[in-house]
Parts: sequence; structure tokens; C-alpha cells
Amino acid sequence: MQSNSRRAFLTGRRTAQSPWKAFCQRLRNTVEGNFYEFDGNEDIGSARLVPKKAADVHKARALCAEHGVLMALDGVPHAARLDEQAVLWVDPGRDMSMCQRLEPGSTRWFVQPGCLLGELDAVGFSQFADLPCHITVAAWLADRVLCDWDTGATGASGLVHASVLLADGTVASLGPFGEQNKKPLEGARLQKLVASLFQLSAGPEAQACRAESRWPARYRMDALFPADGKTVNLAHLLLGHGGDLGWVDWLVFDEQLVQPQVELPFAQRFTAGRAQVAGLATQTGDLDMRMKYLFDENEYYPYPGQNL
Repeated sequence: MQSNSRRAFLTGRRTAQSPWKAFCQRLRNTVEGNFYEFDGNEDIGSARLVPKKAADVHKARALCAEHGVLMALDGVPHAARLDEQAVLWVDPGRDMSMCQRLEPGSTRWFVQPGCLLGELDAVGFSQFADLPCHITVAAWLADRVLCDWDTGATGASGLVHASVLLADGTVASLGPFGEQNKKPLEGARLQKLVASLFQLSAGPEAQACRAESRWPARYRMDALFPADGKTVNLAHLLLGHGGDLGWVDWLVFDEQLVQPQVELPFAQRFTAGRAQVAGLATQTGDLDMRMKYLFDENEYYPYPGQNL
């Protein structure tokens, strides 16, 4: 019988697999979608996942959390190259691009994150006609410049419902919220999140932002301050979220609710400098930090995902 040392001499010793390589191997063996690892440092690697279905993203999130890998939405401008830690870029791709009416004659459409703006324009959502047709709905939803409605006017987006995968693995269904909506919030995590968001919205930072005609903070907490006659809709919290707050599994738009944005010169579109001009840099910084913490305490998603 050969000894262990003799066997090791004959077969060669296996080098220990790095944490990044272990993550990549597990992800390859877990998902059905396409996975591509970029060349780079084995300790701080980067890769791209084009999921086959939503379950791939859910599995990837769990592995990212376990291995300390950042999960970032592809196609969104980011504050930095995100090369200081391992990153998995997720591109929703064509396998998650459904766009169809909920039922014949309905004005509501079920839309997956990989649907392109050009495809929405083609079925009648004319507000996307002047935007690049190749942008995914996921990237549009995350873009603060493209989702720059007046304060309290987020309802003009036409967004009605959103299913979002939060950083801790909770799947939250966000939609109309208030006296007219009788559907209770599902799950303790979502109930606690919404209660904390309303508490934060009552604070001086949020109220100072509310007084501005153009929302100055990165995250659209003004979804909780709708214009008179409009209903609070929790899905609007995701408008311009930068890819920071969660992964969106699907959306529902109502074509009857869509209103075009007020045309602004590009230089007047949202930037982080808007808060500084309004004298609210401190307030918005604190508000954004606390809202990000409520959604993603451990920063499994980028912060901030779009530094504009």
C-alpha cells in the first residue's frame, strides 16, 4: 500500500483553491445561465453572469453574500471601477426580456429586467422613444438621470408594481400603499423596512428635500410624498436606485399612468451637485446613507452604484 506522502509525490500536490476561484466554481455548477470570468487577480476577481432565469440571480446573490463578492448590475455607470473587491456583474440578458400585457385589453404590462427600451417603445410606451433603444429596463430603472421626475411626481413613470430581491435574500413585492390598498405587506422583513422608511421620511433631512421642486437626494424617498390626489407607491422607491438597493425580478407598468417628463437641458438633470446648490449636501448625504442601510445593511450591492 502506498503511503499518503508517496501518493502525493506520484500525483502531485494540489494547490489550495483561492476563495475567488472557489466562488466561480460553485457559481458555474449552480446556475443555468452563461458565466464568464474576466482575467485578473485571483484574490480580487471579476466576472459576468447572464442569467437564464430569476432563480440564477437568487442563487448568485446567496453565493456572493457567502463569499464576500459584490453583486453589481451591468449597464449602469458606477462611482468607481469597483476593483477593490471581487465583483460579479449581472446582465439580465435576452432570456429575461419578456414584455406582455397582463391580460387582453389591459393597460398593464408585465416586464422583465432584460426587456429593451426600444421594445417598450414599439408596444406603445412612447416616453422611451427618445432614449437609447438598447438600454435594458433594469438599467433605465437604476439610472438617476433618466428617472429624474419632479419631487412627488414619480407616479408619472407608469410603474405600478415591482418584485425586488433584497440583499438578505428576501423577495419583496412593492406597489401601491395606503388606505385604498387593502393588501397587507408580506413578511416581517418588508414590514420592518417600510415602517423604518416612513419613520425616516418624517425626519428633518427628508422634509428639507421635500421642499425642493427637483428631488436632490440619490434615492427617491419622495415616493412616500406623492403629489396631492396621488397614492403612495413603494415601487417608486426603486426609480433611479443606481443598482444599490436590490435586484429587480420584474415590473408592471400601466400605460394609462405614464406622463412625459418635463424636458430639461442635460446639464440640469440629476447630479450629486444638485444637493450642494440647494444647500442640502449634508442632509442628502445622511438621508441616502440611512436609506441604503435600511435596504442593504452589509453592502452586498454597490454604494453608491451611480455617482451622479
